[in-house]
Amino acid sequence: MVLGGQLRRLREASGISRDQAGYSIRGSGSKISRIELGRVGFKERDIADLLTLYGVSDPAERQTFLDMVKQSNQPGWWHRYSDVLPGWFTDYVGLEESTSRIQTYEVQFVPGLLQTERYARAVTTRGLPEATAEEIDRRVVLRMQRQKLLTSSGGPKLWAVLDESVLRRPIGGTDVLREQIKHLLEVTALKNVSLQIVPFEFGGSAAESAFSILRFAEPELPDIVYLEHLCGALYLDKPDEVEMYSKAAHRLAVEARTPEASRGMLSTLLKAL
Repeated sequence: MVLGGQLRRLREASGISRDQAGYSIRGSGSKISRIELGRVGFKERDIADLLTLYGVSDPAERQTFLDMVKQSNQPGWWHRYSDVLPGWFTDYVGLEESTSRIQTYEVQFVPGLLQTERYARAVTTRGLPEATAEEIDRRVVLRMQRQKLLTSSGGPKLWAVLDESVLRRPIGGTDVLREQIKHLLEVTALKNVSLQIVPFEFGGSAAESAFSILRFAEPELPDIVYLEHLCGALYLDKPDEVEMYSKAAHRLAVEARTPEASRGMLSTLLKAL
């Protein structure tokens, strides 16, 4: 991600479009977009050609970039699960590892980073009825591994907004939901985790479907909006698109109960189960 962001900064400073940069490496503007977002492996030849195009001629500076190529191409821990991890979601897990703040809105399920093992298993089994028991196990283990990010040193801040219906849908049964709500009460005690609930009377009118916004500490990296659908996912980084979702996130925060009031709702829901 950092390498891609620096390449983007160099390109923009040179006044070169993505299409022009793509042509110089025998590719397209979309390939440059994937390179700059860290969504594709880096080739030394491509990076060397881009550095030349962007006017980077100092040997030491060029070598620094090429050394970063080697580091960036080292597979992340999540690649061990590539047999059950679709390519479009592999990109997300990699971005998730680099983010400093995650904003997410969910209308159907508890966010993956906040799910219990049993809830995750119920969601996965329901969504992939043809998957083998081993595949389900590996997907659940992967999700549990991802959650370590929240308690790691320098981990991101997570701000989640849930439609109330998420917490009334007994996926896996009442016992699973009860355990899940208890877990939400525990995890929202973390300083870097905030949860707000949109009650039925508002219905999440600010947004019709789930989305996440990933923000990064490095100023050269753009915010990214992640939208998942049945066949894959979309990654949006155009400023006007990101701004639209940022405004929606703000409206949702206004519609939703405060984090403190949301914890009260969780306690009330738990007592009713």
